[in-house]
Amino acid sequence: MSAEARAAPIRTPDQRLRIFVSSTLKELEPERRAARAAIERLRLAPVMFELGARPHPPRQLYRAYLQQSDVFVGIYWQEYGWIAPSEEISGLEDEYRLAPREMPKLIYVKQPAEREERLAELIARVRSDDTASYTPFSTADELTELLTADLATLLAERFDASRAVVSPPGVEAMPAGRIPAPFSDAVGRERDLATLLEWLGQDARRLVTLVGPGGIGKSRLAIEVARNAGGRFDRVTFVSLAQVRDPDEVLGAIARELGVRDTGDAPLSEQLGVARAGRRDLIVLDNFEQVVDAAPDVVSLLTDLPGATFLVTSRVRLRVRGEQVFDVEPLGLPPEPSQASVQAILEAPAVQLFRDRARSADPRFDVTDDNAEDIARICRALEGVPLAIELAAARIRALTPAAMLGRLDRVLPLLVTAARDVPERQRTIRATVEWSIDLLGSDARALFERLGVFAGGFSLDAVEAVTAGEPWAADLLGIILELVDGSLLRQHEEHGLPLFSMLVPVREIAAARFELDPDAEAVRRAHAEYYVGLAAETELLLRGATQSAALDRLEAERDDLRAGCRHLIAVGEVDVVADVVWRLFLYWWVRSLLPEVKAWMEAVLESGRQLSPRTRAIALAFSSWVALWQPDSEIRTERMEEAVALFRGVGDEFSVGLALAIASLSYMSATPADLDLAEERQRSALALDTVRRDATFHSLFESVLGRILHLRGDAAGAVACYERAREIAGHAGDEFAERIALNQIGWSRIATGEPQPELFRRALELSLRLRNEDGDAYALEGLAGSAAVVGDIERAGFLFGAAEALRARTGLHEQRSYSTYQPFVDAMLATDRAAEFEAARVVGRRMPRRAVLEIALDPETVAAATGSPRPSEVPS
Repeated sequence: MSAEARAAPIRTPDQRLRIFVSSTLKELEPERRAARAAIERLRLAPVMFELGARPHPPRQLYRAYLQQSDVFVGIYWQEYGWIAPSEEISGLEDEYRLAPREMPKLIYVKQPAEREERLAELIARVRSDDTASYTPFSTADELTELLTADLATLLAERFDASRAVVSPPGVEAMPAGRIPAPFSDAVGRERDLATLLEWLGQDARRLVTLVGPGGIGKSRLAIEVARNAGGRFDRVTFVSLAQVRDPDEVLGAIARELGVRDTGDAPLSEQLGVARAGRRDLIVLDNFEQVVDAAPDVVSLLTDLPGATFLVTSRVRLRVRGEQVFDVEPLGLPPEPSQASVQAILEAPAVQLFRDRARSADPRFDVTDDNAEDIARICRALEGVPLAIELAAARIRALTPAAMLGRLDRVLPLLVTAARDVPERQRTIRATVEWSIDLLGSDARALFERLGVFAGGFSLDAVEAVTAGEPWAADLLGIILELVDGSLLRQHEEHGLPLFSMLVPVREIAAARFELDPDAEAVRRAHAEYYVGLAAETELLLRGATQSAALDRLEAERDDLRAGCRHLIAVGEVDVVADVVWRLFLYWWVRSLLPEVKAWMEAVLESGRQLSPRTRAIALAFSSWVALWQPDSEIRTERMEEAVALFRGVGDEFSVGLALAIASLSYMSATPADLDLAEERQRSALALDTVRRDATFHSLFESVLGRILHLRGDAAGAVACYERAREIAGHAGDEFAERIALNQIGWSRIATGEPQPELFRRALELSLRLRNEDGDAYALEGLAGSAAVVGDIERAGFLFGAAEALRARTGLHEQRSYSTYQPFVDAMLATDRAAEFEAARVVGRRMPRRAVLEIALDPETVAAATGSPRPSEVPS
């Protein structure tokens, strides 16, 4: 007898292959019965705890059973199992650990589940074990089918191995999974990478689609995921579909990358299932958007390859069962450059990408104090789109950052590359966007072009306004969804308001196409009329408790509100624009938009058109009022007297009151000041019933009267007005009016030599909540004055400098009628500590705004008031 014959085992009829089944007993009793039936159906021997007599301790028994078994089957659900006294792990985990490495292990995990923590840890370890297969299931019947099929496949594989068959029919020699080599680091995607790797480790997420517009970095992110996911899968396969146009060719492309030859004996998905049975695969399908009709084939693979997980990159969603969508967002942007340090700018992923790609073009390049602000503005203008940043950075050999920034008013001509190895559709941003547009249906293309009328974010109501009556807009929501799914339209929320927007390059193409629309003028009018209506709806909400939400509502569509007003001015509809400006008086004031709106009103006055009395009054009053806030502007009290008379002539009592208040401020700010007329006009305004019924303006006008009395030397009368203003604002819940009153009260306390900096801190908190930058400056000046009174020269100088920087940003510097910080500055500069004070001022001017605020208040208060976490609290 040969040695081979002597070594071969000869099994008697009762010596069948033994299948050891490991699970908790009570919670998985039906599944254990199903497993036993499946094993016996194949004439194999189930080895189960409950089938034998137990004269031995449980641990000794299952260890002996394991030593005599050939295959390990683990069935897990929610419970980790009992831990015996003096033991550290349960019998369930001990059984898995004791199974020899060479023993085949078939693991089945029941879904859904709320697993005990230690069981979840065990399952995670199983998933990383390259000697075990891992399959989810839901019911006992499904487990029966899976276990039967897997055991049959396992036996077939072992039989084939015994015959030294290299590959079963239809399976070619299996190449290692090919993942494209990246040409650059995946900058700023650490968080996305971690999330996706976590998703791919979950049984319920077997089909994950990375969705985003062209150039957003989907493929680069998918490559990074593939490079880091190897330990979780038997094989990672990257399938590029960039050159595939026929959806019927997708399965063939997958088969080729997996090394599976189509024999024609069965559907290709089934052949793939046979070839990859028992394997854990990650299959990356890149550039799926042009073959999206093949999505059902991917769904069929989820069934035929139960161990496979698919990661798809696409500009459109697959919209199939089981799909988990991951929206790939632009890279993180730097903070407002004028308020940020170079280090803070450099920490932004968008800037890091620009720097890295610019260095590839010119190794001498770096981000410096001189160019950091320009680079930050470039990245913000390109909205963090990686491809746009890369194309711009590649121009660094020909353009300085400052010159590049100057060309970004029209971004598309700048964003071109000559690299020959880049696909044609990615050589320019235009080609990339056009590629996505070509995938749209005719109705979606029509809507895309119509949306070119918008200048910024817009609501669904606004879209309905500019598409009313169009036959292709019957299913407007469905068409919008097609644009969103096609990554040409972004959907997001701002302060609870659902909005849509386009990235800059996409919007530029939409705008160019809109210009060719024969109905463009009618659409622009509809667009402007919508925002006129929005102004009318929002006017009264800008007062009291609804103030903050109303400000945010207008801010969300500010770009289009302004665009609508500019269009109406251009076509001569100045009465409508004047009315909008007057209705939104508080909005322009709180959000520091006064200089721009003043320019509109001066254009109206200088247009040479015949203006209605009310429109002329509004233009005169608004222009004169803003002039009070600007340095070196001319104060012309006669213009305000004309405005008062015009408002009286049309019977607009509230506007008369507002014009009288502005006239009062004009007399107070003129050189020389006329405090008698100032007080008379202000008391006349306060005497009007419409003013007294409007708590917000009643409070604001009381504060103005207090300033006049202060200048007249009536400190007690001034304080009484300020306190009355604060009380009225508090009852109405109007934070802006309260902020102004608090500042006035704070300065009155400083005037007595008993500063109360908490008043200015409260005012600063309110201005932050309202995003009132001018108010921030007032509060910082008050805090500086408080510090100066108590001799804290360094803090006073620092805060004065920071306030000056804010003043420069808003363009509003008026101090002529305020008894505020200038006397303190002059006094400091006249002392022997002037150098110390000036040095602190310089530091304050240069420090980033956020850092200043956190010193003035504290980091937690700033975070709560602004609704944004501290930088150190933002997950990396």
